[in-house]
Amino acid sequence: MNNNAIGVFDSGLGGLTCLKELNKLIPNENVIYFGDTARLPYGTRSRETILEYARQDIAFVKKQNVKMIIAACGTVSSVLGRGKTSDGDTPFTGVLLPAAQAACGITRNGKIGIIGTEATIKSGSYGKAIRGIRPDVSVIGVACPLFVPLVESGFTARDNKVAQLVAEQYLAPIKKEGVDTLILGCTHYPIIRDVISDFMGDSVTLISSGEEAAKYAYNMLMSREMLSDREENGTNTYYTSDSVELFGENARAFMGSSINGDVFKVGIDELISAANQ
Repeated sequence: MNNNAIGVFDSGLGGLTCLKELNKLIPNENVIYFGDTARLPYGTRSRETILEYARQDIAFVKKQNVKMIIAACGTVSSVLGRGKTSDGDTPFTGVLLPAAQAACGITRNGKIGIIGTEATIKSGSYGKAIRGIRPDVSVIGVACPLFVPLVESGFTARDNKVAQLVAEQYLAPIKKEGVDTLILGCTHYPIIRDVISDFMGDSVTLISSGEEAAKYAYNMLMSREMLSDREENGTNTYYTSDSVELFGENARAFMGSSINGDVFKVGIDELISAANQ
C-alpha cells in the first residue's frame, strides 16, 4: 500500500475530467493537480516546446512526492508517446493508450474516429496505438483547434449555436466515414460531449480519454499494490500557473460544482527550476 498522492497534470483545466473520475473510482486517494493555464493551449505549439513544457510539468508534479503521474493532456500524451518520466522510477501513463484500448474493445464495425488538437492529430500517435492493438481497424483523425477555446470561454451548452456550427464543420468528415466509435482525444472535449453526440448520433460511442486514463491508473496501482489503505476520503490539491481565482471559477464547468480543495499559484520560473534540478 502507498498513501502518497496521485499526480495529474494538463495544459489547462481539461485534465479535471480525469481527476473527477479518479475521485469516483478511488475516493480515499489524495490527488495533486497541476494545470499550466498560463501557457494554454499546448496543441498549437511545436513538438519541441510541448516536450519541454511536459518535462517541466512532470518535474514539478514529481516534487510533490506523488506515487504516480497521469499526463491528462491529449497533446502531451500524443507527442510523448508511451514514454516514461525522466528517470523511470514513478509509474506513469498518458491518456493515449487507455483510450486506444477502450476504443478497440468497443468498436463493432472497425471504424474509429479521433478528434484532438493539431499536435495530437499531426503526431499520428493514436493511429499507431490503435493499429498496434487491432491492425484490422481503420482510423480517421480530425484536428479541432477551436474546441478548447470554446470550452475555456464557456460556449458549452447543448443548444449553443456557435458550438453546434463548429462541431458540424469538424465532425462532418468523420461522420461521413461511418465510424461507430469516437475518441475525444483532448480532455477538454467531454465538456461539449452533448454537442458532439447530438451531431454524431446515438449509434456512435464516445470515449473520454481522461476517464479512461483514470481507470487505467486505478488498475495499474491495484496490480502493483500501491492503492491507499486510507479509510477516510482523500483530498484534492490544485496548482495553476495563472490566476487562482480564474482557475476556481472555470473549474466548475469540469467538476460540475465548486472545487473542493486548496488552489496555489506556481510561477513559470518555479517550473523551469524544477526541471533543471
